[in-house]
Amino acid sequence: MSHSGTEPIPCVFVVDDDPSIRAALKRLFESVGVRCETFSSAQSFLTHRVGDQIGCLVLDVRLPGLSGLDLQSELNKANIQIPIIFITGHGDVPMTVRALKAGAVEFLTKPFHDQDLLDAVQQALNHDHLMRQQQAEISRLRQRLESLTPREHQVMGLVVFGFLNKQIAGQLGTSEKTVKVHRGQVMQKMEAQSLPELVRIADKLGMTTPKS
Repeated sequence: MSHSGTEPIPCVFVVDDDPSIRAALKRLFESVGVRCETFSSAQSFLTHRVGDQIGCLVLDVRLPGLSGLDLQSELNKANIQIPIIFITGHGDVPMTVRALKAGAVEFLTKPFHDQDLLDAVQQALNHDHLMRQQQAEISRLRQRLESLTPREHQVMGLVVFGFLNKQIAGQLGTSEKTVKVHRGQVMQKMEAQSLPELVRIADKLGMTTPKS
């Protein structure tokens, strides 16, 4: 994928109440060319606009006020999907399980190797990039779907469910010829070159096919 000059550099957000750890992590990330912003509490991160750049969150579990796990659930509630890597000096299994179940990418116990953290961050940034690409694609497909007339929408639904033109005409009380015209419009508006491609698009849009 070609990066446009205006696309922001990926950013790692670090939330840790220890100033020496914040400074060390900032140096570490910037040494490999990754932008880093640091915060001393979950509250200060929540009031910050994350923006649209690819990013991830390196989050200490034990924080004054809201804990790292509380911040994770606040972000989930607000539907802010940023990959999270937890770091802790006091990891225990239930805490790790809770964090990973709620979608954390990695859970590292201090002291950890810099390389382990850098690998986890790389994985999180790749994940965020992929998620954003998928969301952008879904949003483009939705726009195409919204351009269909109600009748074209019906026809598309029946086509991807595997009905033949003749059967669709019977169901909709119209002629086969009219169905062909609608079907052609659907293919054109959805930018699908073939029936399998239209089925894949419908699948991505959650237009689930009925159980045979």
